[in-house]
Amino acid sequence: MREPDPRIVLGLHRSRYERRILTSALELGIDAIDTSFNYRGFSAHSALAEIGRDLLPRFTLSTKVGFFPAAGPAEHSLDPGRLREAMQQSNRELGRAPDLVFLHNPERSLTGPPDAARDVLGTACAALEAGAAAGLCGAWGISSWDPRRLPELTAGTMPRPDVLMVRAGLLAGIDVLEASETLAARWDLGTDQFWGMSPFGGRATDPLWGKLDPQVFIQDPDDGLSALQAAFRTTYWLPRVGRVAVGTDNPSHLRELFSALRYEADERSLGTYRRLLRERASRQPL
Repeated sequence: MREPDPRIVLGLHRSRYERRILTSALELGIDAIDTSFNYRGFSAHSALAEIGRDLLPRFTLSTKVGFFPAAGPAEHSLDPGRLREAMQQSNRELGRAPDLVFLHNPERSLTGPPDAARDVLGTACAALEAGAAAGLCGAWGISSWDPRRLPELTAGTMPRPDVLMVRAGLLAGIDVLEASETLAARWDLGTDQFWGMSPFGGRATDPLWGKLDPQVFIQDPDDGLSALQAAFRTTYWLPRVGRVAVGTDNPSHLRELFSALRYEADERSLGTYRRLLRERASRQPL
């Protein structure tokens, strides 16, 4: 068993919640897992405790709150009472307090005028901050799939999250990257507090990854580096995050991603790529 390496967080979004992926992660030195209150039809926490209650103390565990059961599709809410109840239920189902709880995609409920949206966001963040102070989690953060509106809503006084997790990688648009970086700078978050997610845009099996050549963004690539590994490794620079949450139920795939960590990105090539993204965005019609 290797020494712990914090750079990969095992994401459990589409996981089958099998014990073998947890043991495989620990064997590689991956000792962080990320799930959510609403994953697996709102049964993720119970499923995780069932398959690995004895393993959970060996992991740093993060989860998310913000989506709730409804008659149809899950509904999103930033109501502070519902958020606290979800945190309490998460504790009961997991059998422990999570190390970190994210406010899940807050942008989904921030569609009103800026002043009203700012108040809603601030109140929700205060609820998570209070939950952490009460021992319902070790720390709190914000996980955002589309953070583009968040910089304007966080310009005033509001609780500072301990961690920010955002969409990252080659498929994240320049507007998403720059909004994420603005937030991280505003809250003075170090790279270990700035996480990426969805490095393959949600699908590592997408045919796109057989057509692109992301190895151009890697220093000294060799025959042992696959396109998928190169795409994964560049995620840490788009934006510059310290950890990436990635999901798989395949131990071999997890080992492949872990082995990509030995490579380094070519920051000059990535700088050119970002410039091209910015130029392309400036030509888009309003």
